[in-house]
Amino acid sequence: MTSVHFRFSPNILVRLGEELNQGADQSILELIKNSYDADATKCIVELVDTGVPGGKIIVTDDGKGMSSSNIRDSWLVLGKSNKNSHQITDLGRTPSGSKGLGRLAALRMGRTVNLESTVGNGGTTSILNVDWDAFDRADTVEEVSLEIKEGKSGKPTGTRTELTNIRSAIRSDDLKKLARIVLMLTDPFEDKVSGFKVELKAPEFAEVEKLLRLKYFESSEYHLSTSVDDNGFASAEILDWQGKVLFEGGHDDIRNKKNSPAFKSPKCKLDFWAFLLKKESFASGKSVNLSDVREWLRHFGGVHVYQDGVRVSPYGGAGDDWLGINLIRTQNPEERPSTNNSIGRISLSNKGRYILTQKTDRSGYIADDCFSEFKSFAIESLEWMARWRLVHAERRRQAERNKVPSIAIKEKEKVSDLIQEVPERIRGRISAAFNQYAKTRDREADNLKKEIQLYRTLSTAGITAATFAHESHGNPLKAIELATTALEGRLNAYAPEDKRATVMRIISKIRKALDALSTLSSATLSLVRVNKRRVGRVDINSVVKQIEFMMRPFYEARDTVLNLELCPSNPYLRCSEAALESIFINLLNNALNAFRRGSSESRIISVETKTDGLNCVITVADSGPGIIQRNLSEIWLPGVSSDPDGTGLGLTIVRDTVKDLSGTVEAIPNGYLGGAEFVIVLPVVGQ
Repeated sequence: MTSVHFRFSPNILVRLGEELNQGADQSILELIKNSYDADATKCIVELVDTGVPGGKIIVTDDGKGMSSSNIRDSWLVLGKSNKNSHQITDLGRTPSGSKGLGRLAALRMGRTVNLESTVGNGGTTSILNVDWDAFDRADTVEEVSLEIKEGKSGKPTGTRTELTNIRSAIRSDDLKKLARIVLMLTDPFEDKVSGFKVELKAPEFAEVEKLLRLKYFESSEYHLSTSVDDNGFASAEILDWQGKVLFEGGHDDIRNKKNSPAFKSPKCKLDFWAFLLKKESFASGKSVNLSDVREWLRHFGGVHVYQDGVRVSPYGGAGDDWLGINLIRTQNPEERPSTNNSIGRISLSNKGRYILTQKTDRSGYIADDCFSEFKSFAIESLEWMARWRLVHAERRRQAERNKVPSIAIKEKEKVSDLIQEVPERIRGRISAAFNQYAKTRDREADNLKKEIQLYRTLSTAGITAATFAHESHGNPLKAIELATTALEGRLNAYAPEDKRATVMRIISKIRKALDALSTLSSATLSLVRVNKRRVGRVDINSVVKQIEFMMRPFYEARDTVLNLELCPSNPYLRCSEAALESIFINLLNNALNAFRRGSSESRIISVETKTDGLNCVITVADSGPGIIQRNLSEIWLPGVSSDPDGTGLGLTIVRDTVKDLSGTVEAIPNGYLGGAEFVIVLPVVGQ
């Protein structure tokens, strides 16, 4: 019998009486990893009455076991282990971790721990019992003595760890998470038999295991296979569901530039399966159910990492989008995957020139330069696939557009042939009605073409404005500001006293103009941001306030006052912020341009919001010369403007946007401020 103590390595300051922040699933996984590191081929996890506090967890394996000296010098030393990621086990495995802190949290799940470990079949068995309550009552860990008993037991080699009197119940959801982790622990993507098998004795395990065994990889739309060699150079290919190569790329293709540098990443391979989760895709030739695939991806979707065949947590776990593919899809959704419609794994050996370092609690890798390059390889590979899919999708759309005219002609001929089969007495009327319908459809198509051209023009103007705004927002404006400041200092020092006030007024005007230019450039860049086009809850008053603040230097430079009279409630719509901004910005620009066309003693713009039942009434009025067009309806037409330098597109955008929001807009030539007045009524979701 040997008397021992729990010990800490010098650099670890953890009190045993404190709980480590680790869930039941991760804690039990730590015990399973210990079995893997001990070269076990089989590990059995038994959960006895763990649905309520006071239950029992038993983990048994057939590994090489621990002697009393192993228990004393390694197992009981927290923050140290005789395992390390560079020391290969007898079965050629790389240990899954090197620190004992995660195991501490696992062992403290129960109030007592009973450890039995046998070295060699029928060899010496070492037994250790730990009573955690004794540590909680003690001031220091050294006050509590532990005893390791040794003897011949005739038991097979291996280790049995029993946690009794569990502190907290393990819920069914936690068991499902545990089952998922257990099944994903060793690479399940290949059909080869793993040298390490875990059996979890719980109903949830059988349920999730059945789901994993189905493996719907053949139902994927595309399979990306890409890798990095020992020198950091990548290559990739995209395959269809039958394994046929559709597209290939080299290192420069993946990095999307010529003579690109190598990845400073470990040698690794990424396999990624993207699914097109649409009913029509599963109705044509695929013998699986769409809902089954969705459920499978819900449990196992995401990109998982496997080092030497063992999964590195938490990458690809529930809610862990470590590559940010969901965020990328939100910002630029076309042809990009999400964790809900894809599954993947990265395999690496971690033995080459560049090595990833696991954290002390085994929860992933340290985010150093090597990990950053490893992550970049995965992200850039997915982006390469997305670029190919975009090209492929554009070709498909173009082919469909080219087919439409010929299909329409054939359909028209088919209808004409059918008309010839009807009785002669009504044939003429049907033919005339059909010809009239065809003319109406042609006019509608022509109008749509013109509208598309209009918005292409608007897009081009917006892109051009954003480009110039981006260029002017930096160095040119900064140079003007610095030069103005320098000029102001010199004039203050050298200008004659009687001329100084006049000169300073000129400097002040330059500064006002500079502020206006800065506002114009920043406003342009703000308006074209992608997130402004996302649909969600949009507060009308909030948008008005943001625009007023953003444009304040711009209208103040034009000696204009902008008054806001906003209702006390907060009416809101379900739309994009860009939609409301397009209405207000164009009406404000319209008013500012009106002041240039006619003299006015005071330049005032008023924006008022009020609620009327389920509607929000928005009034935008100005004190300019008003609307001068004889036919009021013409102001909404694209290209029609009373300003020689205007585009004639602003009010067209206002009309179309209000219509898209199921609202109405009315123009009053001379409103209550004397100038143009626009009254918009929008049905709101709430207030």
